Amino acid sequence: MNEKHFIELLQQNQGIIYKLVNLYAQDDEEKKDLYQEIALQCWKSFATWRGDAKFSTWLYRIGLNTIFTMKRKKSAIVYTDTLPDTDTVNNATLQNENSALLYKCIKLLAETDRAIILLHLEGYENNEIAGLLGISANSLGVKLHRIKQRLTQLLQQFNLSNGSK
Repeated sequence: MNEKHFIELLQQNQGIIYKLVNLYAQDDEEKKDLYQEIALQCWKSFATWRGDAKFSTWLYRIGLNTIFTMKRKKSAIVYTDTLPDTDTVNNATLQNENSALLYKCIKLLAETDRAIILLHLEGYENNEIAGLLGISANSLGVKLHRIKQRLTQLLQQFNLSNGSK
């Protein structure tokens, strides 16, 4: 597999990376850094992609592993300045307020829970998600049920705080 093939696959699936960085990065600069790091890690690992899994599944795995690794490294750093809150959703796929609110609520979940619900919303089967994250399908089913309950609670809280029902 060559560089041209990698670039084509990455361009066809770049929406996956955008979704991940929008869920895990706090500001535009962090989004750019995270996007570049995911692309770099994918390139470094591209020779190991055997093609038995879809490229998109493989990209999710590399992307999530990269994000979790970077988050662990960052958590060791203590920030003294506060960053401005930038909860604007720049992704063109989030076209209406309900989608924006859902993604805002998803960002409030734990890192692993964000990954699970994102993959679920992308249409991945539970056994695929479980394999991707290295957990049992039964455990994933329970986690997914709890995540949906938590999202329902968060959405209700946002609707109540905004005065709508």
